[in-house]
Amino acid sequence: MFIKVKLLNGFSESLLYTVPENWDKTNLLGAIVKVPLRNKVNFAFIEEVIPGLENKPIFTIKPAIAIEEFPIDKTYSKFVSELANYYQASPSAFVQRIKQFITQIKKDTSNPQLIEVPARISAEKVELTQEQQCVYEFLKTKVINPEYTPTLLHGVTGSGKTEVYKKLIIDNFALNKTTLLLLPEVTLALQFEQLLRNSLPNNIIIFNFHSASTPKNKREMWDKLLHNKPMLIIGVHLPVLLPIPNLGLIIIDEEHEVGYQEKKHPKINTKEAAILKASLNKIPILFGSATPSITSLYNVKAKGWKFFQLKNRFKGAFPEIEVVNLLDKKQRKNFWITTKLQNAIKDRLEKREQAIIFLNRRGYSFFVQCEDCEFIFKCNNCSVSLILHQDNILYCHYCALKMQYPKICTQCKQTDDKFVKKGIGTEQVVDILQSMFPNAVIERADSTSVAKKKKWNDTVLKFSEGKIDILVGTQTITKGYHFPRVTLVGILWADLNLHFPIYNASEMVLQQLIQVAGRAGRQSDTSNVIVQTMIDHPVFDYLNEIDYLKFYQSEIENRQVSNYPPHTRLVEIEFKHNNEHIVETESHRFLQELCSNADLDEIIILGPVKPIIYKIKNTHMRKIYLKSKNINEIINLYQSIEVDRYQSKIFFTPNPIT
Repeated sequence: MFIKVKLLNGFSESLLYTVPENWDKTNLLGAIVKVPLRNKVNFAFIEEVIPGLENKPIFTIKPAIAIEEFPIDKTYSKFVSELANYYQASPSAFVQRIKQFITQIKKDTSNPQLIEVPARISAEKVELTQEQQCVYEFLKTKVINPEYTPTLLHGVTGSGKTEVYKKLIIDNFALNKTTLLLLPEVTLALQFEQLLRNSLPNNIIIFNFHSASTPKNKREMWDKLLHNKPMLIIGVHLPVLLPIPNLGLIIIDEEHEVGYQEKKHPKINTKEAAILKASLNKIPILFGSATPSITSLYNVKAKGWKFFQLKNRFKGAFPEIEVVNLLDKKQRKNFWITTKLQNAIKDRLEKREQAIIFLNRRGYSFFVQCEDCEFIFKCNNCSVSLILHQDNILYCHYCALKMQYPKICTQCKQTDDKFVKKGIGTEQVVDILQSMFPNAVIERADSTSVAKKKKWNDTVLKFSEGKIDILVGTQTITKGYHFPRVTLVGILWADLNLHFPIYNASEMVLQQLIQVAGRAGRQSDTSNVIVQTMIDHPVFDYLNEIDYLKFYQSEIENRQVSNYPPHTRLVEIEFKHNNEHIVETESHRFLQELCSNADLDEIIILGPVKPIIYKIKNTHMRKIYLKSKNINEIINLYQSIEVDRYQSKIFFTPNPIT
């Protein structure tokens, strides 16, 4: 008997080995094994079991060394195989994502302490409301009598979705089953971990599995998986790829978030992988959000997903929302802070209440431009402008290139007194507010500040305790956090991301605005949200979150007219090469092959196009898009082309979110 394997070190070719006589040969497919290669022992994933070879090989086939201890998940091989077909990637690519568990089990590495994040709500015993009880009772039966049941929970901000999650986790653990709790980013996963450690019974074993997990934590969790122990695993992308023998429930919180699609290829959409995993394991899967994705709402009608709503806040009242035109200058101290917002901030400071100011753009200003020749300082490695930060440094947010603020224009040689700083970022907002309110304590929360974990932890703690008056932030603060003293949210430039040429721009913007607005009034009867915008847009008609489903009705009709998901399946084929001529030529050649092989009545082919950001770290990109009612039609078309004949790296991404 022979096995065909893929090395977990990223080696692209499949290798052939013989199976030792003393091995148990019943469950080899999908197993992890040790194999010899060039005087080294490597870990590999068995992708095919071959009873015998038709022709005698002309070379000696070495035997595999040993089977690595691996959790006995009977659905795992099929899960990885179907995922590989969907993303047109090797099965080993998915196992590589968890290989650190396999390779670090016997290593004794450092054990840094986890960052502790304040819990969102207290650990007091909570009685479920009637709305919550209805959701809980329905899913409890599916946990006790396992059945694949996709369920969407639309719960307004502050409605207590977490309380439902906790009850279901307790029930699932009582049945000796493991629960996966997935969050869209690590900071939120850390926050949930702290919350649940504070509020779940002490006997429930909790592990985190993400970039902040320690090696010791990983080894302990892997040991529990090997011994079929029940637990709660919290993470972002990786948990869904684990082999879990006793999986009983999957919960996906903030299910609308684009963060569930990975940025690196293969760009796995964690939600889609979780749906596959739940269906193969025949278990319930719960999606929760205050702003459910258009696709999930569509699946309620099209695929029979169960649907529940939590329409009332657990505490506090919904904020009053007011839209203000930024271009109506009138008399005010700064263009970016309208008189309405300035007065509202002043009022909150006098009342010793807190405010959140939201802008989805970090840095000091968008870019620096020469007023004379209109030259914009750009990154040498990426097709983006350099962002000015407060330290007078120009940064590239893609490759981390940085340069000192220039003294002269590189194009027309004018001096820096002719330079104009365009746009605004969170750093500049802090400066503006500090000049307006010199006695206020103001802090910043964006991806730059969050990266400094200890400082971010301190900021969240201080804001929770009321020691910070105004928190200026990006999307980092739009989800999950519970700040009881916040009674004002100011959104500086609400229409900023509406201008991106993506089909789901309106959906993403509205979700983000509702989520940040939901930070206001969570324990107060009166609160306000002031939305500043430069344009009128239909999306602002739905800012009151109780009207969100009305937005769905409008948006789903627009998607149908324009033939975009969820009415059709969309696939992105991305080409990458460090030579622009090669990537341009090959993307057009690929297009010709697609058109020659496709049934153009069934599949729409668009491109190739140069994306908005077409170069990152000196790698050039082109994209082709395919639309069809049937994803298998697209997969079959893609498989009809010999991708290996191309010099460009080619990546296949179903349902790209952005």
